[in-house]
Amino acid sequence: MAYAAFRSIGAYTPSKILSNSELSQMVDTSDEWITKRTGIKERRIAADDEFTSDMGAKAAQKAIDRSGIDKSEIDMVVCATISPDYFCMPSTATIISTKLGLGNVTAFDISAACTGFVYVLSIAKAFIESGMKKNVLIIGAEKLSAITDYSDRGTCILFGDGAGAAIISATDNKEEAIIDVHTGADGQFADLLMTPNGGSGSMHDSLDQEAASCFMQMKGNETFKVAVKTLTKDVVDILNDNGIEASDIKHFVPHQANLRIIKAVGDALKLDDKQVVITVEKYGNTSGASIPMAINDIYENKTLKAGELMLLDAFGGGLTWGSALVPFSPLKK
Repeated sequence: MAYAAFRSIGAYTPSKILSNSELSQMVDTSDEWITKRTGIKERRIAADDEFTSDMGAKAAQKAIDRSGIDKSEIDMVVCATISPDYFCMPSTATIISTKLGLGNVTAFDISAACTGFVYVLSIAKAFIESGMKKNVLIIGAEKLSAITDYSDRGTCILFGDGAGAAIISATDNKEEAIIDVHTGADGQFADLLMTPNGGSGSMHDSLDQEAASCFMQMKGNETFKVAVKTLTKDVVDILNDNGIEASDIKHFVPHQANLRIIKAVGDALKLDDKQVVITVEKYGNTSGASIPMAINDIYENKTLKAGELMLLDAFGGGLTWGSALVPFSPLKK
């Protein structure tokens, strides 16, 4: 039987930093207010001529270089994004594939908002375990600055740009395999976090109304409450389903949305601070890119070692959620 192994990680962050103090010159806010409510100190912002596919390709190239797998062996590319280069088509995954010089590979995008990376991980696992694919490049890439209203202090303080990528490959060694992935969704909460414009369900009376609805809109308090409850339950479920204790987790890598959410879930699971990976203070919320960017951070600071077990956990617009138990199984030790 084929199993799916998490072989490598890579990430890319734009050079421009937008600090809380700079945001306080744009909207009625302050560094103290933002830090207290979110834990965010700064976020990265892509250049005007830097697209989601550019960031995704740079992150992907790092993942490929670190994987021990030749790029000619990659047979599928899946990109999670809510800020694609083009709405509708072509998919950002096809553009990334071309920028990487990958030809004749399956390539498509998925839209699961902040849960996107867990969703593409589940897709890669399924394709590999079915025998349909052997080496899958998964990417979370976002240029959220392109869909952020910088006059809305409830959202503009949260979001940043960046990308992360991983190579998931077939293995016959069960010890290397991704243990489990849970995903779920509930559309009854769709209005808590959304970009209402751009689809067949969006009718507007004026161009101004249409333009305003291109930006992300969020009901913050309601989203916070549902997020904490849902994330905690999903993590408890995946641990129980697989007979794993919270103490067995080396790295808890949650979606980096808000430090208060991360702390609440970590406390509910009785995780100590050393287990919890936190990058939200320097990147903000990068949606589907946040989990691979966080994994890349612990890889590059040499905290992540071969064989160590990661617990991924995410929640996003849709509403969507997901968790995964993932041993780090690099070919390059």
